Amino acid sequence: MLEQSQIESIADELVQADKDRAILPKLTSRYPGMVIEDSYAIQKVWSDRRIAAGARLVGHKIGLTSKVMQVATGISEPDYGVIHDDMVYESGSVLEFDRYSNVRIEVELAFVLSKPLSGPGTTIFDVLDATAYVVPALEVLNSHLELEGRTIVDTISDNAAMGAMVLGGRPVKADELDLTWAKALLYRNETIEDSGVAGAVLGHPALGVAWLANKLAQHGQTLEAGEIILAGSFTKPMWVERGDTVHADYHELGSVTCRFV
Repeated sequence: MLEQSQIESIADELVQADKDRAILPKLTSRYPGMVIEDSYAIQKVWSDRRIAAGARLVGHKIGLTSKVMQVATGISEPDYGVIHDDMVYESGSVLEFDRYSNVRIEVELAFVLSKPLSGPGTTIFDVLDATAYVVPALEVLNSHLELEGRTIVDTISDNAAMGAMVLGGRPVKADELDLTWAKALLYRNETIEDSGVAGAVLGHPALGVAWLANKLAQHGQTLEAGEIILAGSFTKPMWVERGDTVHADYHELGSVTCRFV
């Protein structure tokens, strides 16, 4: 495991990389003894640095919950990151392409909580009971570490590649429809690039939120009322370039759109 001074130094590197839109060498190539707990400690210091600079914690993201995502990344277990207020956009927003690195898009559902969720032992039923509503969302991936050969240790340290989220569509109560079969078509510049159903996320997207509540309990943390939880992607990451328009059609849940300039 890493020394606290190393954890803080890496967190500072990642803070600066975010400002500079820089790509750093993999952490695992420089610190081969790193373990997952080191990564979450780095992420926490990184988040605390941003909060001290004025950001506000508004939620969490869950990553690598679907088989398609695990295959795409070569990583075989879920992870999580934090969402700050300056990462949240409404559908129709224009995003600055140069704000992000290794820019990709994922299709997800976001759970907005009306009650706290505290593990261990949180179940899908606890999640559904604690959910005010579910809403379509796009996640913008923002990776500051080289992608080739990265491990989950690298990804978690880099806030699970969370860059931004775009919310839109039609909010629904968790029991209004079978979320397992919520679906979407993902367009880039009017061409369908991918599609998927939310059941690809652990069988039901609420199971991702339950996993998160139980994982956070290991770190002495809980999910609070009002938090936005990105439950995990059910499409593979789609690369985007400056000038691209991204549109996700969620059928009965409406649509989400953004553009990169």
